[in-house]
Amino acid sequence: MRDGPDIALIGSLIGDPARANMLTALMSGKALTASELAAEAGITAQTASSHLGKLANAGLINQRKQGRHRYYVLSDDDVGQALESLMGLAARKGHLRVRTGPNDPALRKARVCYDHLAGDLAVRIYDSLLSHNHVAPADDGGLRLTESGHAFLQSFGVNPAQRSRSRRPECRSCLDWSERRYHLAGSTGNAIYVRLLELGWAQRLETSRVVQFSTAGEMSLVAQFPLLNG
Repeated sequence: MRDGPDIALIGSLIGDPARANMLTALMSGKALTASELAAEAGITAQTASSHLGKLANAGLINQRKQGRHRYYVLSDDDVGQALESLMGLAARKGHLRVRTGPNDPALRKARVCYDHLAGDLAVRIYDSLLSHNHVAPADDGGLRLTESGHAFLQSFGVNPAQRSRSRRPECRSCLDWSERRYHLAGSTGNAIYVRLLELGWAQRLETSRVVQFSTAGEMSLVAQFPLLNG
C-alpha cells in the first residue's frame, strides 16, 4: 500500500449518489435532520442513517444534538470548498444533472456556499476587492487582506481583527462552479455575507441555497463593490 492521503476513500464517500445529494444539501450551511437528508437523497431513513455514519466517521460531517433531535452539518470550510470545487470540475467537463427549475438562474446569480456567498454577485465582490488591492496574493500562495482592505471592511461594518481570531484562513479563493471564476471564502467571505444579510440587502430563501437580493440591495452592493473598469 502506498503512503499518503487516502483520496480513494474520500472519493468513494462523496461519489455515492445518495451521499453526494446529502452533502450538497448541507452546502446550504443549515443543520438538517436525518429525515430531511433522507428526503434530499430519496432514500429511507434507515439507509440515510448508515450513510451519515460513514460520512461522520470520515470527518466530513458533524452531528449536533438538540433536545430529541440530531442535526447534521458539514464539518468545516475545507469540506465545503472541496464540494464546490468538485461541482466546478463537473460543470466544466459537461457532467450536469438535467434537473433544473425556475430557481436555477437565481442559484447562479447568488447562493450560499457553506457559509459564504457564491454565484455571479459573489464573483463581482471578489473581482472588486482584487482590483482595488483590498486583497492580494500571500507568501504562502493564498490570499491576504491588505491595509486598505482592513480599512475598507471596517467602513463596511466588518471588523477583520475580530474575525482573525478564528483558526480558519482570513481570505481564501473558492472556485465558483457556475461562474468558473473565483469568489471569496474564509472568515472574510463569511463576514461579508453575514453583513449583507444584516443590512437587509439580501435574504436567504427558506427552501434552497438561493440568496435573493432586493433591487435596492443589489444597487447598494454594486456601489459598495465597484469594478475599476465599470
